[in-house]
Amino acid sequence: MTRHGFRAVASTALNESGIFNPDAIERQLAHGERNEIRGAYNRAEYLPERKRMIIWWSNHIEALEKRTEVIPLFGKLA
Repeated sequence: MTRHGFRAVASTALNESGIFNPDAIERQLAHGERNEIRGAYNRAEYLPERKRMIIWWSNHIEALEKRTEVIPLFGKLA
């Protein structure tokens, strides 16, 4: 497993959760905007959503470790 492999696992889980904005996920993974024009103007950091994302990820990993169901702290995060 490489760091890119871990990032791929995280990206897949976060996107498949259906909870988070794909732009926020990409920013969390330190990916730049692929569309050069959009990237030149969109400097959003999505910090509140990224904070919820990290909490969700932590809960998700702990649930996988314990093989239990993840219960969101914030209700529906979408």
